[in-house]
Amino acid sequence: FDKTAKRRKVFKVETVGDCYVAVTGLPEPVKDHPIIMCKFARECLTQFNTLATQLEVFLGPDTGDLNLRVGIHSGPVTAGVLRGDKSRFQLFGDTVNTAARIESSGLRNKIHLSHETAELLFAAGKSNWMARRTDTIVAKGKGEMQTYWLLTDEELAEGGALDSATNKASAPLPIVQALQPRLAKTTMNMLDPESSLPPRIKRLVDWNVDVLKRLLKQIVAKRNAEQKELYDLNHPVMMKHEMNIGSDTYVLAEVTEIIRLPNKVVKLEENPNKVVLPDGVEDQLRLYVSSIAAMHRDNPFHNFEHASHVMMSVSKLLSRIVAPDEVLQGDDEQDAIAASLHDHTYGITSDPLTQFSVVLAALIHDVDHAGVSNAQLIKEGAKIADVFKKKSVAEQNSIVLAWDRLMESRFAAFRNCIYADPDELKRFRQLMVNTVLATDIFDKELQTIRKNRWDIAFRKIDQETESTPEDDVNRKATIVIEHLIQASDVAHTMQHWHIYQKWNERLFAEMTHAYEHGRLGFNPAEGWYKGEIGFFDNYIIPLAKKLKECGVFGVSCDEYLNYALENRREWANKGEEVVAQYIEKYCKETSEDEGGDDKEGGK
Repeated sequence: FDKTAKRRKVFKVETVGDCYVAVTGLPEPVKDHPIIMCKFARECLTQFNTLATQLEVFLGPDTGDLNLRVGIHSGPVTAGVLRGDKSRFQLFGDTVNTAARIESSGLRNKIHLSHETAELLFAAGKSNWMARRTDTIVAKGKGEMQTYWLLTDEELAEGGALDSATNKASAPLPIVQALQPRLAKTTMNMLDPESSLPPRIKRLVDWNVDVLKRLLKQIVAKRNAEQKELYDLNHPVMMKHEMNIGSDTYVLAEVTEIIRLPNKVVKLEENPNKVVLPDGVEDQLRLYVSSIAAMHRDNPFHNFEHASHVMMSVSKLLSRIVAPDEVLQGDDEQDAIAASLHDHTYGITSDPLTQFSVVLAALIHDVDHAGVSNAQLIKEGAKIADVFKKKSVAEQNSIVLAWDRLMESRFAAFRNCIYADPDELKRFRQLMVNTVLATDIFDKELQTIRKNRWDIAFRKIDQETESTPEDDVNRKATIVIEHLIQASDVAHTMQHWHIYQKWNERLFAEMTHAYEHGRLGFNPAEGWYKGEIGFFDNYIIPLAKKLKECGVFGVSCDEYLNYALENRREWANKGEEVVAQYIEKYCKETSEDEGGDDKEGGK
């Protein structure tokens, strides 16, 4: 912005919080000051959106949600340098205050103009640059004001000033409309799926590939250090194991109470970041991730963007698994610290294959999600409901589809990089199955099993059978992984309010769409406010507390719990107003009767 301001002869006054304050016509008067400022605003908006898009690849999918809002007003000001310890040039007066009101009452990705600025542009022959805002704004201390939108270069190229109907719709589109159609399944080329993906999905693919590639390099670095016998996938032993694993479509039967992780720490002999992956692996990884993106449906909530958000949350939590202070602050040698970290984190931190498997499971956990609950699929008599014996239908379907795709011959090098012996293959499969099926939070039988396992592992409740110390550690690791994916699947509830709002609205849109098409047995609008409070009290907040109780996530637990409590308070205060906005936006018909608080349908 500073470079652009200097080039366009715009004077930067200051930055205040998240606001960039600039002026033209000062300190030297300039006749065409409104034109200069409008060009500056357009360029800043373009630069900001370009940067946010680029950063999305490195910082994760939510970075693309960052937006800019601009307000411009014209008029006389008092300007001067205030004396004092920190003397600087400042502006004062009604013009400055009005510009702030114009900015705060604008919309994201829009440049908002006051009537005074619009008149100056009109006098300069730039009437085609503007569109009259159809609704007036009410500014503090100013009353009702008529304002205008400055058209972007793209809007000008599409034909000049907007009519009032288009102008009024300049706010973000309803989510159902904005997301459909997202991926053209009928025209998708599965041999080259990336070519058919929209730009935003391609950026998510880039980010996901980068995360998985880094973990693959760690797997290879550890494998090189171990110097154990490796198998090619064409080896009879590996061919037999690949053929046998996943042959039974009833995946739920594969869920295991204890996944055995490696019980030793391997000292790496090379920097994982400098590892060169075998030929073809990176290309196959990208092709696989693109295929997974293409296999997601165009749902407002359960889509590839959600899968990427869950994957980002899993990666964040894995990166924050920490050792206790006495380990980190001790005088032990590096090897001893690594061993202590291994023990404290139940072996999760010292096995990159475990981390890779959990991250990949997050990416595929909603493949082909139909946008309705498991209960609805069973009620409708869907074929997959019968195939999976009416248990965890959507989750089992996602595993089978993603696994079958991975087993295709074109991904052989990618698979051989993930696992290179039967034990690694077995562990990879178990982690994928347990992790994805843990996202079925509405099956009461599974809930009971998980609660009992948690009580045995962390609350020292007696169990019926004998258990070795190694089993106890692996049981804890298995449970921690399942709770990690559960927290990540609803991570939006434990993040900043605007992130929670974004995904909550999408889920409302998805369930409302299902209801209006006869695929949900209740109107979600009737119980949404109370349902969210119940969801926080009975699931989200207890889950955040469990993350803290397992003792491996450090300060992240406090961060997640604090956000959950804050969002719950915010929802209690604003939720009814928010739901009213949802209803106006998405519901064709609404009922005045107060409904129940059933939130099933999210999965």
